[in-house]
Amino acid sequence: MTSDSVLLSIDAGIGTITLNRPEVLNALDFAMAGGLVRAVQRCMEDPDVRAVILTGAGRGFCAGGDMKAAWEHIQAGGDPRHFFRDLTVRLHRVISDMRLMEKPIVAAINGAAGGAGMSLAAACDLRLAGANARFRQAYTSIGLVPDGGWTAIVPHLIGPGKAAELLLLDPVLDAQTALAVGLVHEVVPDAQLVERAREVAAGLARGPATAFGGAKALVNGVVLPALEAQLERERQRIISQAATADFREGLSAFVEKRQAKFNA
Repeated sequence: MTSDSVLLSIDAGIGTITLNRPEVLNALDFAMAGGLVRAVQRCMEDPDVRAVILTGAGRGFCAGGDMKAAWEHIQAGGDPRHFFRDLTVRLHRVISDMRLMEKPIVAAINGAAGGAGMSLAAACDLRLAGANARFRQAYTSIGLVPDGGWTAIVPHLIGPGKAAELLLLDPVLDAQTALAVGLVHEVVPDAQLVERAREVAAGLARGPATAFGGAKALVNGVVLPALEAQLERERQRIISQAATADFREGLSAFVEKRQAKFNA
């Protein structure tokens, strides 16, 4: 265990990282982001870990950044730019380390994967989805821009045209649609998701670790050569976007559970 909000177990060569805020669909706050940093680092450094599973407790994988926490920060007089500055420092360290880790990472995506949750899933090497998994870009609908490497990784997975559709129209993708567009590799019944993820991870853990690690590094060098620079661009842009009228309205509408009225 690394924290109450992020659990880490290591067994038979597999490190299982579980996002553990099920009451809020594992929405990402400062504590969870910090716990993820530590869990991913432990998996990177521990020679007993040969493969990693990332999943969420309860009904969701990760609903994205904790917008209720952002709202409370602002209501208490805090600068929204500081909230996203501090959150993205942690989140982007996680994404960077996940890609640098020369060990395969399997996402077991249960339920909602939205915003930063979609970014976390996309950063994994293999993505298995439960039949009821749902994917949503979500950022632009509340007046934000993506972070977590979304704009670097997702277009490589599904193509720039489909990525533009997600950014501009913000549809919810069901598991079968996500499979069809290349966002996930496999869809399994919800009840079998964890078992299937462990089966895949166990096979990877028995495999040639140095070859897997080297192959991952080589692929990253081709498809994500500028990830670090793009993470920094995303960080700067989401910080500045947090100070806009669009985000103020988007966040207010989210909290009040109403349709946002941008530029009204």
